Amino acid sequence: MPRRTTTMLASTVLLIALLCAGVLIKTPYSEMSPGPTVNTLGEHDGEPVLQIAGRKTYPTTGNLNMTTVRVTSADYRMNLVEAVYGWLAHDNIVVPHDTLYPDGKTEEQSNQENAEEFTQSQESAKVAALEELDIPVQAWVIVASVVKGSPAQGRLHAGDVIKSVDGKPVKAPADVAKLVTRHEPGEKVVFTVIPAKDAAEAEKTGKPATRTEDVTVTTKEAEDGKRAIVGIQAGTDHTFPFSIDIKLADVGGPSAGLMFALGIVDKLTPENLTGGKFVAGTGTIDDDGKVGPIGGVEMKTVGAREQGAEFFLTPKDNCASAAEDVPEGLTLVKVDTMDDAMQSLEDIREGRTDRLPTCSKG
Repeated sequence: MPRRTTTMLASTVLLIALLCAGVLIKTPYSEMSPGPTVNTLGEHDGEPVLQIAGRKTYPTTGNLNMTTVRVTSADYRMNLVEAVYGWLAHDNIVVPHDTLYPDGKTEEQSNQENAEEFTQSQESAKVAALEELDIPVQAWVIVASVVKGSPAQGRLHAGDVIKSVDGKPVKAPADVAKLVTRHEPGEKVVFTVIPAKDAAEAEKTGKPATRTEDVTVTTKEAEDGKRAIVGIQAGTDHTFPFSIDIKLADVGGPSAGLMFALGIVDKLTPENLTGGKFVAGTGTIDDDGKVGPIGGVEMKTVGAREQGAEFFLTPKDNCASAAEDVPEGLTLVKVDTMDDAMQSLEDIREGRTDRLPTCSKG
């Protein structure tokens, strides 16, 4: 056999062997890529994303799209070929597996956590939207969860409304921890609560719950040995003056909060917020309308532009990262609060794009 033919054959065999090895070798990496976007003003799977009843709503135009990121599953390990391809691909990001699934978290655990964050983001979006419109929202402090095996287990229950601790009224979840930690481990704390079932019945009927109970819990020492605890996580619950439902399955995490809030405002006001423009965005939001950073912003801008977005509302703390590689034709608009987003939407619909606070590198 001629030497040249032998060399080519050997090279081909070696290449095949390397490719086979690359497919078989698993790496500790996962991949992120652009996910679908959904117009919060429109429909998803045949039904409106935002469903409001008991309050007048108005027609909307344009787009206020929330954006998503696709990630490989927790039990999937990329092979070497896939990892190299992902590193070279422009629209994908390869990251350490532990970045997406820390501490050996399973897919089920990750999905559960994402679902809880998504539910909380919907709640905060409703509050922020109604606050923007000066529509009162009733809020109270509740027992969000009870730690298994803690002193509070069996005495306090998730959903109990905490009216006071040791006779001192509480107005925010932080008040509960502050009052409990005034005690030494082994001392008793008295919680005055509306039982969860009474609170749920009141919310269903619209009649205020008036029956309270005093529940005494003995504190124990925290693991750090520096404070007294009872083993509950306090949170906030709300009663809205009308029904707001967000229908969007197979989406998790808190990053759609800002776009949900803007969509709700648009539905409840006669003026179209976008002026018919295609606006997408991302960002967490709290009850006070503060916009927080999210992960995977580079993937979200790509997905938004692929769907036709012209403007992308970007959390202030994600601006520098997003500005490193902006899809052509997309303007990144920096937002830090709900008010910022509302002002930027006004400038967009009025054609004052030169006033927009855009993102820059560094």
